[in-house]
Amino acid sequence: MTADPPEGEPSGGHLRPTSGGVLVGWALAGLVGGWLLHGYAERYMAAAPVVTWAQPLALLLVAAILGTTAWLTYRSVHVHRQRPEAHRMVNRLVLARACALVGALMAGGYAGYALSWLGVQSDLASQRAWRSAAAAVAGVAIAITAVLLERACRVGSDGDDT
Repeated sequence: MTADPPEGEPSGGHLRPTSGGVLVGWALAGLVGGWLLHGYAERYMAAAPVVTWAQPLALLLVAAILGTTAWLTYRSVHVHRQRPEAHRMVNRLVLARACALVGALMAGGYAGYALSWLGVQSDLASQRAWRSAAAAVAGVAIAITAVLLERACRVGSDGDDT
């Protein structure tokens, strides 16, 4: 029987970085959901949702905030060799992981919605497709900057030279 480590000492567990496979899985789920949204909206709702420029711009703002946070974290931890408070790093790590998954989901969802409008003869079809494609690119930017933030949060243990 192994004893639990005394309170205040780390348990020696390790966190693994978010894998590309997990992000691809979330993106595929979003792709299917975005594709199905178009048909569902036309069948059961009055009209399919309109994508305005506000959606991709809001996603780009989130990506910019994540990118800035990743850069500042990397500079603080890896360039200046400062030891940040543990709870701040955990907060940033949780933010990074959540944003990576949601960014992949949003990218897939908007890409699926954009693809569902290809070949449709409608006044707003091309507008919805282009704006959804822009939002999908912004979702990819969120996923990338979130993964960069997650990597910036990596710190070595006290005895580790990395």
